Amino acid sequence: MNIILASASPRRRELMKIITDNFDAVSTDADETIPDNIPVKDAAAYLADIKASCASKKFHDSLIIGCDTTVVCDDIILGKPKDKNQCREFINLLSGRTHSVITGCCLIFNNDVMTFSVETEVTFRNLTNFEIEEYISTDEPYDKAGGYGIQGKGALLIEKINGDYFNVVGLPVSRLKIEIDKILNK
Repeated sequence: MNIILASASPRRRELMKIITDNFDAVSTDADETIPDNIPVKDAAAYLADIKASCASKKFHDSLIIGCDTTVVCDDIILGKPKDKNQCREFINLLSGRTHSVITGCCLIFNNDVMTFSVETEVTFRNLTNFEIEEYISTDEPYDKAGGYGIQGKGALLIEKINGDYFNVVGLPVSRLKIEIDKILNK
């Protein structure tokens, strides 16, 4: 059976290999606009569903997995920073505080749709202006939700996490494996 990971993220592709090597990764042209009526905590699952649904139109007999990760602080979604100034704002907001990283996953197989989210709390250290400037001067933060990567130099900003580390990277591998097995063993 074919498994399709509807994601262009190289991090998700690497993490998916922990579950199986038997998958193809495809990017989708899904509209990732979040409607105003979607609660912030549900946005990642909503976007995962859109990505999976888009891919399912092309790959009918496959297990489709769509994923999206949001970083939420003060009930605000921090996306990928568009520039250095926005990245600085994000990291300043996160400094010395706890925020949520939510990854939504949507699995589609034989007209069955299953969506779930995993939330991990991440606490940043109190950062100095120098530490913030040093981090945002790297190339690392600009393709990552919230403006940091826990699997890289962003790890230096973090005091602790409560929950699934891999979820913060972008794919809750343990929970996803459980849900894939449930669908395939129906």
